[in-house]
Amino acid sequence: MLPIDPHADLGRRAWVPCPGCRDDRDCAPCSDGRNCSDHWRYLIRTTGSLLHLQCPGCTHLWSHETNFGAGGGRPF
Repeated sequence: MLPIDPHADLGRRAWVPCPGCRDDRDCAPCSDGRNCSDHWRYLIRTTGSLLHLQCPGCTHLWSHETNFGAGGGRPF
């Protein structure tokens, strides 16, 4: 299990399903596309329309393309 990224900040969060643990599967608010208090992810940084995220539960790190705004980001 990876440690939480040193750039992780509780004030910078995103609500994107974690591809590592998918802990949001049985959550009614997440299924309805709403933000819930349990299934948020650390927003480590952004590169154009690419979000760099970490799950606080399983510590999985990944990049998520939003296709919103400026593109051209690369996964880390």
